[in-house]
Amino acid sequence: MVDNLAGTTETAVIVPVPAADAVVGPYRQASDHSAVWGVPAHVTVLYPFLAPERITAAVIDELDEVLARTGSFECVFSRVAWFGRDVVWLAPDPAGPFRALTERVWRRFPECPPYGGAQPEVVPHLTIGSTRRAGTAALERAAAEVGAMLPIAAGIDRVRLIAGSSSPGSWRTVAEFAV
Repeated sequence: MVDNLAGTTETAVIVPVPAADAVVGPYRQASDHSAVWGVPAHVTVLYPFLAPERITAAVIDELDEVLARTGSFECVFSRVAWFGRDVVWLAPDPAGPFRALTERVWRRFPECPPYGGAQPEVVPHLTIGSTRRAGTAALERAAAEVGAMLPIAAGIDRVRLIAGSSSPGSWRTVAEFAV
């Protein structure tokens, strides 16, 4: 196991989107539990990933090898969307490179299906919030206010392996990979 995983209960592979933090940060703090945990604005590559005790230097090397073949890319978040009436999110355009990252990492770690296999289709997205943390009216306001600040242009050149628990501020970067 890698040293900085003590006290963590789960891991994820994400694409951080710092360009979105200034726009969605306050809304995420109010309505996205992962923001409270310390997870930055991001598009998920694989969650849940391997159990923390399975993260070794060899796993990090394998991720690096898989991700190094990706190449950086540009995207724009110009549309607010909903999963039902439960989760409000930003749609990246193009979404294809994010799907390719998920497929590439999942192919190498087939025991880690996206979202634990709960979703039949991978929809790349940057979560703003959910009704589990905020009411529908608050999310509708967030969707309208964030929508008025779009588009957000983002250069994607990094992927992170992060780990943490459901405790506030517990998530941290384990490794960062250039793409």
